[in-house]
Amino acid sequence: MGIGEDSFTGNMMKILLLLGFVAVALAEVTRFDGEKVFRLKPVLDDHVLLIKELANSMEVDFWSPESADLVTIDIDVDLHVPAAHTDMVYTILQQSGMETGVLIEDLQAQMEEQLDNRTPDPRVHSYTKYNSWDKIQAWISSISSSNPDLISRQVIGNTYEGRPMNVLKALSTYGSDSEMTGLLNQMDVYVLPVFNIDGYDFTHNSNRMWRKTRSRMYSSSCIGADPNRNWNAGWCTTGASSNPCSDTFCGSSPESEIEVKNVADFIRRNKSSIKAYLTIHSYSQLLLFPYSYTFELAEHHSELMTVAEGASKALRSLHGTQYTSGPGAATIYPAAGGSDDWAYDLGVKYSYTFELRDTGRYGFLLPESQIKPTCEETMLAVKYITSHVQKNLY
Repeated sequence: MGIGEDSFTGNMMKILLLLGFVAVALAEVTRFDGEKVFRLKPVLDDHVLLIKELANSMEVDFWSPESADLVTIDIDVDLHVPAAHTDMVYTILQQSGMETGVLIEDLQAQMEEQLDNRTPDPRVHSYTKYNSWDKIQAWISSISSSNPDLISRQVIGNTYEGRPMNVLKALSTYGSDSEMTGLLNQMDVYVLPVFNIDGYDFTHNSNRMWRKTRSRMYSSSCIGADPNRNWNAGWCTTGASSNPCSDTFCGSSPESEIEVKNVADFIRRNKSSIKAYLTIHSYSQLLLFPYSYTFELAEHHSELMTVAEGASKALRSLHGTQYTSGPGAATIYPAAGGSDDWAYDLGVKYSYTFELRDTGRYGFLLPESQIKPTCEETMLAVKYITSHVQKNLY
């Protein structure tokens, strides 16, 4: 029997939360001693051209935006530069007159500072630490087996390297949170704790800065594709690369990545019941909605914006964290092949992407001390969105 087939009736709503946690623990093989992350502020076409020339002449890693093709004037560009090139790059940037700052002085040192001082139990999952995939998998098994009345578990497929993709379904709540209890009385909530499991595991064991999947193509020695460029939503038309060696490689075809196909198949099977889709990334403190593959406004733009602004206000009420809301293309940059655009075009009206803390001081290396407040404030936004969905069934 498929996930929740016994309850796909009446007014039950299915809300799928795809939690793509980007920040993970310290790499054990590849080191990044002396490597820097610069923040550039191009205000002239010559500045944009210079950044693109740097990208073509040496191996640099774009943190934001995600590739040289997305660089334009008047946006912040966060650029990770290898230690061997930092002095030369800094000199070139200074000579150009472009405003340049250093976000991270030593990437390896920042990675080590990302973790708190507690000695972790290698066997135990912690909600306030960056856990290895093995710990997460053990937690998934434990929490579902020990709380069968609250949570069920279903494997929706395996990753390229054969790891199971577990979706957790919240059946009910223990009752101490009246708002959540009311929501769960009328809806089902599905959670996929980690989307790109193979890539996540690789960041722990080999290369902390890895972002793509781990699939292989016969036509290239480069590995993986960007799973958020691989959906059939304006696929590979803008903000994505057809180069298999690029971090924004769109894949050989839509849903070429098995992880994407597994989730897409699950949503397609249940599309008549799924009313909202939330995907969670980092970083930039943004709450985005369709479209990212075009500047055209979504049919429900006004309502999506109103809900996003309300959710951002709810989030801000706890710790004062400022989020910016808007359609992806206009708010951050054009990018085709995203899951939120795909879900919206499929008919899931309330489709949102969270870009979590921060705005670049730590970037992909958010300290563990910020995990709890980030989760607390983000949950307020999630509750706001789900409450709106509950009151506005379609």
